[in-house]
Amino acid sequence: MNRQIMTGSLLCLIASMSWGAMFPVSHIALQQVNPLYFSFLRYFSVTLILIVLLWLKEGRAAFRFEGKGKTLLFFGTMGFTIYNMAVFQGQHWMGAAGTIVASIMEVLMPMISIAMIWVMTRKMPPKYTLVSMVIALAGAVLVITNGKWTFFTLAGQHLLPLLLIFTGVVGWVVYSMGGSHFAGWSTLRYSTLTCLLGTLVSFVVVTVSSAFHWITVPGWQDVWSVKYEMSFMILLPGLAALLSWNAGIRMLSPLNGILFINFVPITTLVLMYFQGYTISQFELYGTLLVIFALVLNNMVQRGSLRTTSSPRRIRVRLDRPKSFQR
Repeated sequence: MNRQIMTGSLLCLIASMSWGAMFPVSHIALQQVNPLYFSFLRYFSVTLILIVLLWLKEGRAAFRFEGKGKTLLFFGTMGFTIYNMAVFQGQHWMGAAGTIVASIMEVLMPMISIAMIWVMTRKMPPKYTLVSMVIALAGAVLVITNGKWTFFTLAGQHLLPLLLIFTGVVGWVVYSMGGSHFAGWSTLRYSTLTCLLGTLVSFVVVTVSSAFHWITVPGWQDVWSVKYEMSFMILLPGLAALLSWNAGIRMLSPLNGILFINFVPITTLVLMYFQGYTISQFELYGTLLVIFALVLNNMVQRGSLRTTSSPRRIRVRLDRPKSFQR
């Protein structure tokens, strides 16, 4: 294993485990601070750090929008306003169970991406991908319902939180796809400008919500009481995971790096267990089903790529001039 693969694997592992730990840690913090303010304060701090890093590395010119301000605003809103506020609000409303649900929804991102591309291009994905999507969906249903059919009779109580979490996850998928529109930009520049604009939108959301008394402005004591949780959320899932994941994906390629997303629910389940949460067999089996679906899709995809690429290597070898053959 060469150094690039080892470094890329380590970066993707750091990002995935940070995201997995994010939900149990945020569950504690959300008991004291409103989810909307929690999301805003978290990425306000991340934005300040990113601005300093971008200024030092690329200078003032890197802050120019170059006519792409509206596009940056859209993707920033999807990634840093919609995703964070919707996921944490939905998780908070569902209580302890929302921690696992949010984690499972996170792992479904690759499948959601495939579904979105299917809708936009109207090109059906391979059959093995469809099978993997069905298996992953079955696993997600097991976790969400916890094996209780009464969940569907009480769907009204869970529908809004689930829709919020799902909407947030779709928002991050859209944001991730947005990077392709800025191919000539560095990862740091795209991350900083979208985070900056998304945080400004979040500021508008919390300001308007507070003005209409929809949410309560947290006191300084409330924020200070979750200083350790907030510090963790800022430095690891907020800053380190964002930069590590983008850098790791570049080193490994999306096909290889996406496997590390499986560590999100694993990390979540381990931390919840140590927090005293009793993990049911349905939550465990459902999580394993989702992981199996992602691994299955990736492994079959690898095999199909090797099959299609092998004939090309053979043709190149046969077509060489005799003077170059050993």
